[in-house]
Amino acid sequence: QVQLVESGGRLVQAGGSLGLSCAASGRTFGSYVMGWFRQAPGKEREFVAAINQNGYTTIYRDSLKGRFTVSRDNAKNAVYLQMNSLNPEDTGVYCCAGSLKGAMSLSPSDYNTWGQGTQVTVSS
Repeated sequence: QVQLVESGGRLVQAGGSLGLSCAASGRTFGSYVMGWFRQAPGKEREFVAAINQNGYTTIYRDSLKGRFTVSRDNAKNAVYLQMNSLNPEDTGVYCCAGSLKGAMSLSPSDYNTWGQGTQVTVSS
């Protein structure tokens, strides 16, 4: 299975933008549905966005629609998360994850490979 490494997390002021990247190793990246999840301190991990294998279909957490955009480049074995109009509630560790189950999913249990995460901190 692919190995995933996230990057791009940092401290950003409220109202700012940030782009995260997730680099995948392995030859089967294009077979994976890719998702982004986040976990804030003291809270459960929550779904952020997902993108299907060819990048044509995306789904988002309802509260994030219009602010976050997920994309992928299969030629570069990478998936991205563009985050705009950030607020302190967006603070957390953001992880990318891959699923071979075929269908798009909001459930972490459907994803079988995970990156280590990258910290996003939004200051007020």
